[in-house]
Amino acid sequence: MTDTHESKYFSHSPSVTRSQLLRTGSSFQKCSKESNDAIKTLKRKVKKEKIEIKYETDTSYDNVGGIKKEKWEPSTWRDQLKNIHEMRKNRDAPVDSMGCDVISDVTAKPEVYRYQVLLSLMLSSQTRDQVTSAAMSRLREHGCTIDNILKTDDQKLGQLIYPVGFWKRKVEYIKKTSQTLLDQYNGDIPKTVEDLCKLTGVGPKMAYLVMKCAWNEIQGIGVDTHVHRISNRLGWHQKPTKQPEDTRKSLEDWLPRELWSEINHLLVGFGQQTCLPVYPKCSVCLNKQICPYGRSYKSPKKSPKKLPKTEIKKEEPV
Repeated sequence: MTDTHESKYFSHSPSVTRSQLLRTGSSFQKCSKESNDAIKTLKRKVKKEKIEIKYETDTSYDNVGGIKKEKWEPSTWRDQLKNIHEMRKNRDAPVDSMGCDVISDVTAKPEVYRYQVLLSLMLSSQTRDQVTSAAMSRLREHGCTIDNILKTDDQKLGQLIYPVGFWKRKVEYIKKTSQTLLDQYNGDIPKTVEDLCKLTGVGPKMAYLVMKCAWNEIQGIGVDTHVHRISNRLGWHQKPTKQPEDTRKSLEDWLPRELWSEINHLLVGFGQQTCLPVYPKCSVCLNKQICPYGRSYKSPKKSPKKLPKTEIKKEEPV
């Protein structure tokens, strides 16, 4: 009687005798031995060769020539940003109630609102939010339109915006800029950063914030003294930056674009309440252990003496 074997993996395989299987197994063992010998020989050859393994890093493409370059970003920035969001969750900093978009008349015509946003930013330079807000309130009550501002004499305009920093110079800037808007932009404001920066008294920081608040367009990050100071303290730059424009370019190199719209407002409020220019409140900051500045900062043992005023002497209106 013939002994047969049926494969359990292939239901349609033909019957195979035990003797056939034994012969096949013998041949297979012979082939396996030859294959093993070949593999051993190949392994010996490979061992003699030095193989260099390169691991792929996180890269991005350069704008010129499509050349790959390594993408740098701060190692703990996500945790730091999350903590800042937590510390700013109440939205009760001065900038939250006195920012340029808040103190402008949202019920006015679109072009008038945009003009007021521009003026509020021009006034805010070297000036606390509370002072800027009060000045804008007086301007709005007076009539903050291009035509009315141009009709207002310099002495009256100075009285309305006093005591903002460099108020006399800003009177001149406001008048020149208002005339330019009337002559070249049909009573509206420019819609590009490049054209905004051509206006008297307007710099890149103001221009990017105007684009965001007046035109609802994000073309870059507005970097003021708070953003400049805090981003350097947190270690958000490969090398410390000295100028706001350097800070802006550095941040835009790695910070995801979807965060550009919020970063100025977020850091300004954080700088007004916690990460102060002098005697920052590192002891209560959630980033104390992951902030290079916070880890090294030593709070004064005694209550600090009242610092001498460093503000430039204010000019009294005539």
